[in-house]
This record gives sequence, C-alpha cells and structure tokens, in this order.
Amino acid sequence: MMKKLWPYTRGYRKWILSGVLCSAGEAVFELLLPLVMADIVDTGIPAGDTGYILTRGMLMVVMALISMALGIGSAFLSSQAGQGFGANLRQAQYDHIQNYSFRNIEKFSTASLVTRLTNDCNMLQMSLMMSMRLLVRAPVMLISALVLAVSISLKLSRVFLVAMPLLLVLIILILKHVSPMFSSLQERTDGVNLAVQENLSAIRVVKSFVREEYEKEKFRKRNDALRSTSERAFGFVVMNMPVMMLITYGTIIAVMWYGAPLVQAGELEVGLLSTFFTYITQVLMSLMMVSMIMMMLTRAIACAKRVAEVLDEVPDITDGEPGGRAPSGEHKVSDGSVDFDHVFFKYNPEAEKWNLRDISLHIPSGATVGIIGATGSAKSTLVQLIPRLYEVQEGVVRVGGRPVQEYTMENLRNAVSVVLQKNTLFSGTIRENLLWGDENATVEEMEAACEAACAAEFIHRMPEGYDTDLGQGGVNVSGGQKQRLCIARAILKKPKVLILDDSTSAVDTATDAKIRAAFRTRLPDTTKIIIAQRIISVMDADLIVVMDDGRIADMGTHAELMETSEIYRDVYQSQQEGADIDG
Repeated sequence: MMKKLWPYTRGYRKWILSGVLCSAGEAVFELLLPLVMADIVDTGIPAGDTGYILTRGMLMVVMALISMALGIGSAFLSSQAGQGFGANLRQAQYDHIQNYSFRNIEKFSTASLVTRLTNDCNMLQMSLMMSMRLLVRAPVMLISALVLAVSISLKLSRVFLVAMPLLLVLIILILKHVSPMFSSLQERTDGVNLAVQENLSAIRVVKSFVREEYEKEKFRKRNDALRSTSERAFGFVVMNMPVMMLITYGTIIAVMWYGAPLVQAGELEVGLLSTFFTYITQVLMSLMMVSMIMMMLTRAIACAKRVAEVLDEVPDITDGEPGGRAPSGEHKVSDGSVDFDHVFFKYNPEAEKWNLRDISLHIPSGATVGIIGATGSAKSTLVQLIPRLYEVQEGVVRVGGRPVQEYTMENLRNAVSVVLQKNTLFSGTIRENLLWGDENATVEEMEAACEAACAAEFIHRMPEGYDTDLGQGGVNVSGGQKQRLCIARAILKKPKVLILDDSTSAVDTATDAKIRAAFRTRLPDTTKIIIAQRIISVMDADLIVVMDDGRIADMGTHAELMETSEIYRDVYQSQQEGADIDG
C-alpha cells in the first residue's frame, strides 16, 4: 500500500521529512528534561546551591520552549502534508473515474465511489498526519527512554522483561481480531451512503408512493448494521486502554517495590529513582501509542485497499484498440455517416446471450433515422456504441467512414451529441447548462439552439431568463422542459451525429413535430438518429429501423414497413387505435 500511495505525497515530501525531524526532536528534548530535574534534586538541592538550581531551572525552561516549538512545527507540517496528500489522492481518484467506461462505473456502486473519495481518503490523510507525529515520536521515546532507564539501573530495568512481552502479546491479539472488522466497517458505510443517495435522488418517487416508512426501515437496518460492526471493532480498540494501564501501573508498583531497598542501601539516589519512574512511564506509554497507531493503520490499510481498487481499475475503453497504440488525434470526424458491420455486443462478456447480434446498418450523412422496438429490444444499446460508451466484442462500428477506434475519444465524442434516455441537468443556471454544449457559444447561438429545441418559449417566460437557477438536477423545471433544454444543449455542440434516445417522450406531439421540423431546416447536414416509442415521431424519417430482441427485424420507410413489417404494422395500428380512443 505504501508503494502505491507514496506517489501522491508528491509536493509534500519535504514537509513530511521536516515534520518527522520536528517530532523526533520534540521527543528527545522531552526525554532530556527528567535528567536535568534529577540533577537538581540530587546535586543542587542537597548542596543548597541556589545559583546551580536557577541555572539548571533556566536550562529546563529553554529545553521546554524548544520542545514546544518543535511540537508546534510538527503539528503544522503534519497537517499541511496530510491535507495535501488527501487532496492529491481524491483528485487522482476523481480524474481516473472520468476515464471509466459505463462498465467500469457499474462495477462500483456510486455510493461506494463517494465513500472512497471522501471517508476513505479522510482516514488516509488522518493516518499520515498521526503517523508523522506519533509513529516517529513513540519509537524515539520508547528506545531512548529504555536506554536511559537501563543506564540508571540495570536491576530495575528487568521489570521490562515482563511488562513489554505482555503489552506486545496484547497488541497482536487486538490487531488480529480488529483488522477484518475495519474492512467490514467500510462496506457497511457504503451501504448507509447508498440508502441515503437512493432516497434523496428519488425523493419524489418515495413520497408519491408513500414509501417513507419503508425507506426509514431500510435505512434503520443498514444503520444498525454499521453501528453493530462499529461497536465490535471499536470495542476491541477501547479494551486496549484499560488493560495497558493495568500493566503500566503494575509495573510502577513493581519498580517501587524493588527500588525502595536500592535507595535505602545507597545504590540509587532518590532523584534518579524519580527519573526512572518517568522513563518507565514513557516506555509503556510509547508502547500504548504504538498500539493505537497500529490499530489506526490497520483501518487505514483497509481504506487504502479500497482506494487502490479505484486507482488500479483499468478502463476497458481507451483511445485506440484495446492493448494497441492510441491514435494521434489527427483524425477528425469528416461527416455524419454511421456504419454497423456485423456487430455483436453483450454487457457481460461471460454471458451466453448477445444483447446485440449481427447488426449491419448503413446510415448516410445528413439522414434522419428512426429506431423503434419493444422495451428491451436493445435500441439504446445500439446507439451507445456510436460514441463508444460501450465497446463491441465483434464487428466494426464506423463513423465518418473510419472505425471508431481510430479516433481519440475527444474527437469522436465532440462529433457525436447524445441526449440519453435519462436527462441530466446540473446545478446552476440555464446558461451554464447550455454552455456544456459549447463553452464559447454566443448569445445568438444559444438562442438559435433553444428555438430549434422549442425551449425558448418557456425560457423567456422565466423571470431571469437564461440566468434562471435550475436547482440540483434541474428540479425547477418540468420533465418536458428538461428534455428540451438537453436537446438544445446537444444542438449547441454542432455535432456531425445527433442521437435522441427517447428524448421527446415528455413533450406533446405538437412540440415534438416542431422539434423535428427544426431539425430538417436547421440541421440539414447533421445525421439525426431518433429512438422513439411513438411511430408518429419517426414516420417521416428517411429510414426506420425496427429492433426486436437485439437484432434488426426490419427497416425501410414508413410506407415500406407498413407493407412488409408485421411488427411495425401492429405497433402503428395499436397506437392509432389508442389515439382514436383518446380522441
């Protein structure tokens, strides 16, 4: 884990080294103070030498101030290094996630990714901060105090032969039991975050179905599971302290028992015995600090493994062919032609059934193509292969006459604009959301795109127009308005290929017709691919593709399909009958 995470300390390694040196220096000065105190007790006080006592006292003050300054420096440096390391780690994860394909993202739950970017990173940066202070301070204190205690009295130092093995055995037993619990603790945290995320993102659905009590119970179960795991994990941690204190005070009593006769016999001075008490306490306290750090690091290792999983995940869609050399970026999409050449695809490579099988289709540049089919017929899957949101297993997808793998992701996706089935707007104003299509777009270009998407009519009715705040996820607009804004955003991109995945389902048929008419007049050179449930939305298309169970069942114009395609004819007649009933 250290090897994997060390690169993310870049820019803060001097801070880490300086902080470690400050911690070590602070510990050394704290260890020297009792020796000066013993000198005052054993030399200055018996002799009644006030000058000697004052001189030694001033030395102690200076040493204490130096120790304090080093402690402050250590705290500051460890804080800076820890925060910087955490920021680097979060940024690295976030940047890497941006390269994930849909399949990579689906491997981790969204809640788990959020936990790894926040909770796990916070734990790691805290571990670095604490390690810089305690992981250096504790061993320095332990070794130095042990050496100084032995130098004072070898006989009394034998108590360590009993106390230290007991403490080490205790530490090992606790770490052995608590390590797997910390991994489980992070998984339980994922579960709680998932429950919260799902509830808040779908709060309208929850309330409309009156499922608040069900959601409360679901959260309670996951929260109780987290609490139970936390109690078991930290139960071992808190048990560490009283047992160690028992061993510490038992050791002090043993030193008193064996030390008093040594003082009476003149083998040991009172000041040195007091100093020995200080050192023995520091030795045992250092061991306690080491044990606490080890438990903290045990949890940090569990977090580090989860972070490493995100960083080690290899995006399965990258520029160029898998395992091959990436394209140079010189190829731009020349036109909007799209070709599927005997394409096979499945979401799970291990699955037996293909989601798409033997798809062969030619779409000329500038054409309008409609795609219809029953739910689950793989309509959306088909169009998501065009911008390489998924990678085909067999066959070739071409855009502008070239296989999609010959383009960089940036060049390909800049030329293909997709309005997915699930419309997404971001927190901010209408203007800020539209500029996702083209950040350099002028006001005139924005207005033209909104006119084409029939969005201008409701934008102008809003008090602040394009500067109206949409709220999180676009909560301040209706479903139909959200769809039209997403279409306008896609148009503003000036794509070679425009894909609408059932993106007008929430608008009325009259508005739908206006949008399609605007496509014909304003985007004549752009290839339009429209997935729709309503045949009326695609019946004037140049080509209509009928999908059935992952294959192309039929294709042709509306008139041709009415004569040759039973599936198309049945759908059309059922929709017409439904329209007559509604009328």
